[in-house]
Amino acid sequence: MNLDFAKSDGLVTAVIQDHASGRVLMVGYMNQEAFNKTVETGFATFWSRSRKKLWLKGESSGHRLVVKEISTDCDLDAVLVKVEAQGPGVCHEGYESCFFRRLDAGEWKVADNPTYDPGAVYGGKS
Repeated sequence: MNLDFAKSDGLVTAVIQDHASGRVLMVGYMNQEAFNKTVETGFATFWSRSRKKLWLKGESSGHRLVVKEISTDCDLDAVLVKVEAQGPGVCHEGYESCFFRRLDAGEWKVADNPTYDPGAVYGGKS
């Protein structure tokens, strides 16, 4: 049984979840090579759709994601990757999770406090 990379132009959706708290940290995409690297190295690796290349999460920030468990859905076209984050946040905007906004009365509002300064980590490019 293999993941179905053919269904979505060679990619599977990767939901990244904190293994201890259960909080969803981010969603990314993996091609076969990124998935294989993730399994081989134990660090979450993705396919960057905008840069068209492999992307080791944390290669710029040092905030790597140590893989604890990988599951797949019934259609074999998405994976749930439970991780331990090595750093104060996963989001390039300075938050623990990329899901830091909540819909409130029809408006998106920031619902979390930043956990780090992205300018200090990325040199002003977030």
